[in-house]
Amino acid sequence: MNNSFLRVSIWVYLVIFFLYLLGPLVIMSVTAFNSSAFPRMTPWECLTFQWFGELFQDQRILNGIKNSLIIGAGTVVLSVAMGLAGALMLTQIWPKLRATYYTVIIAPILIPGVVLGISTLVFWDRINRMLGLGADSFLSNGIFLTVIGQSTFIASYCMLVLVARLQRYDVALTEAALDLGATHAQAFRKILLPFMRPAIASAAVLAFLASFENYNTTTFTFGEYPTLTIELAQKVRYGITPAISALAFLIVALTVFFALLNEAKLKRQELVAAARKKATVEELAGKIKLPSFFSGNMAAVLLVVFAVATITVVGTATAYNPGQCIANVKEQKRLEAEQRIQELRKQREEQRKKREAEEAEQGGAQQSAPKPSNNSGFGNVFAPNSLGGDAEEEGSDSETPPSNNGGFGGAFDPNSLQSDQ
Repeated sequence: MNNSFLRVSIWVYLVIFFLYLLGPLVIMSVTAFNSSAFPRMTPWECLTFQWFGELFQDQRILNGIKNSLIIGAGTVVLSVAMGLAGALMLTQIWPKLRATYYTVIIAPILIPGVVLGISTLVFWDRINRMLGLGADSFLSNGIFLTVIGQSTFIASYCMLVLVARLQRYDVALTEAALDLGATHAQAFRKILLPFMRPAIASAAVLAFLASFENYNTTTFTFGEYPTLTIELAQKVRYGITPAISALAFLIVALTVFFALLNEAKLKRQELVAAARKKATVEELAGKIKLPSFFSGNMAAVLLVVFAVATITVVGTATAYNPGQCIANVKEQKRLEAEQRIQELRKQREEQRKKREAEEAEQGGAQQSAPKPSNNSGFGNVFAPNSLGGDAEEEGSDSETPPSNNGGFGGAFDPNSLQSDQ
């Protein structure tokens, strides 16, 4: 029971791991065949190959690929050479200094790429000024600076790969060659170099891939020669298109193709070695019957299937025309847009009618409202019209002559003086 649960857990973990690792690549590859103007997998519109055509017509992308290939080749040559020299030095240096030397060689891996890019640019610019060269000299060339900047840390990766292979080398082979009269150069070229060839090939592939995808260091040194990663970063700022997905699909397809090719070659070598090991003396003296290329070689079978699928896709792309499907999708989008516009108009009209009805109800309520009563129990003292009423009463009273009967017998009457005169 425990073994079954453990087995199921391992398979579930592997499925989740590979989905997390390869899921984005698969989704991005599928979006390269969708006719949508923005890279998306759903909703699916039409099967199209137009994004591959637009990719090959983009001069900036093509120029970036060319610069990346040139810089990658230069980085491979310089990094593998420095890595091999560092590996040989590490195996022959005084043992007490080996740890210190190893730390110094590995240090560039730990330094951020931004620091390496800035330091490379500043250092070679100062050298250029000291030599009195102009701004257009090879020391200021973007390709030269990028190769130097990338090689400063990629050489450390190459050295690690070469050291792992060199640790299995038997020094007695070189000593025997020297005892037989060979020079150190001959011993290196005919004995050590063939032994290191697989590791050199692996280091070269690692160096090229690390150079091809590098961005942090390259962004300070590329000058007038932007690489593919620089061009992609600049394009993403203004909006991404499915042409980028087409480029990703091509990179993934080429990677899978060369991986299957290498695996098929290694498996073939194992089968041949096993056949020779099981062969008899008579078979070794004559011609050994070797197994076929596809017998027991699953990688070779997958390689053939991949090649057939590639040829089928290319043939379909040349004959398939998605014009009618794209036209139908555009018409459907137009109808959906018109329907949404009508729905919005209908909603606005309903909102307008509702607002008018509410305003009408509010106006009717204001007209039918009764006037406020001022009979507050104080004899209309605080009524707004009380002051106006008093003024009218005063005006009406001014028409009648005032009474002078003030209780003093008319002593203060103004006409009393005239009557006396």
